[in-house]
Amino acid sequence: MSYDMPIAVEPDFRVLYEDDGVLVVDKAAPLLTHPTGEKNEPTLWHGVRELLAYELATGGQVSFINRLDRETSGITLIAKTAEAASELGKAMQERLLHKEYEAVVQGVPLWQCAVNDEPILRMEDVAPTRIHVRQCCHPAGKPCLTEFVRREQGRNNCCLVRCIPRTGRLHQIRVHLAYLGYPLVGDKIYGGDETCYLDFMQHGWTPELAARLVLPRHALHACKLSFPRRGNTVTVESPLPQDLRQLLG
Repeated sequence: MSYDMPIAVEPDFRVLYEDDGVLVVDKAAPLLTHPTGEKNEPTLWHGVRELLAYELATGGQVSFINRLDRETSGITLIAKTAEAASELGKAMQERLLHKEYEAVVQGVPLWQCAVNDEPILRMEDVAPTRIHVRQCCHPAGKPCLTEFVRREQGRNNCCLVRCIPRTGRLHQIRVHLAYLGYPLVGDKIYGGDETCYLDFMQHGWTPELAARLVLPRHALHACKLSFPRRGNTVTVESPLPQDLRQLLG
């Protein structure tokens, strides 16, 4: 299949865990999890379907249980059968999936640990914005809670932070970190200047944006996932990718 390549993508992924009904992979960034219908470009869905060609030909399926943003790297959980999709979907509804992320943030937090429980809603519902997907903390929003632990101070005034979301709202970690005053390095929406996102959508990655954002994608990585599987708990981990490690020096 030939693809349009509107932006640079990293279509590679690696398998972290597999059984007869479940596949867990480590997604690179930037890479869409699933086709959007807007652009003809490689996605994780294409790669996984190629990997599971035999299973699909014999009645299997590809069902993403969690979907990471294009610019978020890390652990993605996939059901290969209807039975596994039902089991994992129920576990997600019951909040039995435990997820942790590593983030490289702008600045060095004064706290060692922090909790943000500010509700989140779509910003355009309460304030002007040119980015319709942008979220914000607001008392009228939906309940949210994220725990943060400061991990490692990097060079150039940045820091590695472990993020543990207890709820699953859109852009939750990014919004909560920005609210605390420590947005992700490379975050085009919540990094303090929304024109970065608008310029990127119009012109792609440019030297001017590189000077403003440092990293071509936001510095967020899904590093740990635990989920129930047939009466047991499976835990999978993924190390910090090289592009984020380099930010820390």
